[in-house]
Amino acid sequence: MKQHHTPRPLTWRVSILSLVLLASGCSSMSEREKGTAGGAGIGAVAGAIIGSATGGSAGQSALIGGAVGAVAGNLWSKHMEDKRQALATASTGTGIAVDRTSDNQLRLNVPSDFSFDVGRADIKPQMRPVLDEIGRNLDPNVRVTVVGHTDSSGSDAINNPLSVDRAEAVRDYLAGRGVRSTRMAIEGRGSREPVGNNASEAGRAENRRVEIFLSEPVS
Repeated sequence: MKQHHTPRPLTWRVSILSLVLLASGCSSMSEREKGTAGGAGIGAVAGAIIGSATGGSAGQSALIGGAVGAVAGNLWSKHMEDKRQALATASTGTGIAVDRTSDNQLRLNVPSDFSFDVGRADIKPQMRPVLDEIGRNLDPNVRVTVVGHTDSSGSDAINNPLSVDRAEAVRDYLAGRGVRSTRMAIEGRGSREPVGNNASEAGRAENRRVEIFLSEPVS
């Protein structure tokens, strides 16, 4: 005679979710810790429900789901997502690209129209609102890396220091907006990493840019 599994009560599911919500809302936790706790709880509840529905061990499925959810929650915090959305809004219509990289950094690619003129390292006024948004309410754990680039006009003796000067200009501006210099790193890559064709003016303009990366520590 075929046996039927009796549906498990919802009490344990509610208990898990309640604990998770309480933990993820703790004011003493960082955004990364809240993301981890929230991810773990959602994964645990989902795993337990699936395990229960398929006749498996709800407790074991909850543990597995919680572990997977914790990893997912830890990779991209709510603060980083909020910052991504705020920067995307601030850069609307500017041509500045805001995206999440495959290794979970927030990247801004600022083209020459909004970054630097040929041979110059002076920040254009159009770029300032976006830089202001980077510094606004930035979590203390977030690190900032600024990478300067040039087109192929001129020699490496000119382009390499110019790319560093551009990165320094962005760093100094952010420092003036309250971002500690100890949280920032700069790089200058000259013309070594073109994204456009240096044979055309449009391509050279694409290459004359600055990239800004925001990242959180893994642990």
